[in-house]
Amino acid sequence: QVQLVESGGGLVQAGGSLRLSCAASGLIFSNYAMGWFRQAPGKERESLAAINWSGGSTYYADFVKGRFTISRDNAQNTVYLQMNSLIPEDTAVYYCAAQRLSYPIQYFRGYYWGQGTQVTVSS
Repeated sequence: QVQLVESGGGLVQAGGSLRLSCAASGLIFSNYAMGWFRQAPGKERESLAAINWSGGSTYYADFVKGRFTISRDNAQNTVYLQMNSLIPEDTAVYYCAAQRLSYPIQYFRGYYWGQGTQVTVSS
């Protein structure tokens, strides 16, 4: 079975950085596009970033461009989200997701999902 496990969340002060990791198992990792989403209390889940199978194509939501970077290491079956210049509005549960086929990459919606990791940004 497919399993996605996020890690790296925690409490950070505004202006700080975190790197989230998502380790995938139960799939041929390089066959899947990967992405990151988040959901804050009382808000809808929102797409943050996605990356195609090779890492050659990426998508970012406008509100994280220049601050967040998605990357992947197919040898380690892991996708990352580097988050810099964090602000309190970034506080949410962050989820990674996998999708067998997704092109163009901006249409990534996720099919398999992780359990989420909490990110809290304090002022």
